[in-house]
Amino acid sequence: MNAATSFTDLPRPPATIADYLERLRVALAGADPALIQDALYDAEDYLRSEMAANPGRSEAEVIAEVAGSYGAPNEVADIYRDTEARVQTALQPPKRPAARSALARFFGVAAEPRTYAALFYMLLSLATGIFYFTWVVTGLSMSAGLAVLIIGIPFVILFFGSVRVLSLVEGRLVEVMLGERMPRRPTYVAKDGTLLERIRELFVDPRTWGSMLYMLLMLPLGIIYFTVAVTLLSIAAGFIAAPVLALFAWAGWAPFDEFTISGVNYWGLPFVFVGGIVLLFATLHLARGVGKLHGQIAKTMLVKSSPA
Repeated sequence: MNAATSFTDLPRPPATIADYLERLRVALAGADPALIQDALYDAEDYLRSEMAANPGRSEAEVIAEVAGSYGAPNEVADIYRDTEARVQTALQPPKRPAARSALARFFGVAAEPRTYAALFYMLLSLATGIFYFTWVVTGLSMSAGLAVLIIGIPFVILFFGSVRVLSLVEGRLVEVMLGERMPRRPTYVAKDGTLLERIRELFVDPRTWGSMLYMLLMLPLGIIYFTVAVTLLSIAAGFIAAPVLALFAWAGWAPFDEFTISGVNYWGLPFVFVGGIVLLFATLHLARGVGKLHGQIAKTMLVKSSPA
């Protein structure tokens, strides 16, 4: 990142990495929490890499030296905001003309790609929920069981690290399928700290426990999402297919000559067909709503919140 100004233009240049990151966080106030997490990770990783490449020099000297290549906190914040705006604009699907009637809005949901992505996420969530739940329960159980052994320490670190990786994977699924902006980088873990400091950081980071809680919660949510989606789609498909199957039965086609609909007269089949169409589109609207709601749940539990 190139900057046109230097830290000498600031009232007081940042003297430490922590000071730089705090100024960057303040400069990004009001931005998406996921964007803030990515920006803080990139900045801390870059600054610590420069510190490692310049041993014996103070943080203030290194930060002042990299001003021209990386930028002041407010400049970095502006670059991230501009880049995010361009990326989000490019990713947005073409806007369709606004529907003029409630009927057009109701059936227009079928033309939105995000609808089918959210519906697929509902179906996929059962598999991911089972995997996440099994992984967390097994990992926590083994961590507790191995805590009394020397091997327990590296196992806990590996398990907690795997939770962070899985939370990023889930974040990518949520962003791609549900359209909710999620982090593309994890929270930064200092590589120069002692083993105990790194373990402590894993334990005190609320996002670690929030990610585990999210993964445990995904099992009941996945069961609900999958059951609701499959049930409604099956009923809608059955209602829509009923008149077609009845016509085949009336025509005397052998595979359908025993076709009957319990409790429904044949004159009522058109209403059953219309009801199936309505139920199908209502299910698509429900999928969109579930996608938006779950995106907010994922954002709350998987994204590191910024202090006010």
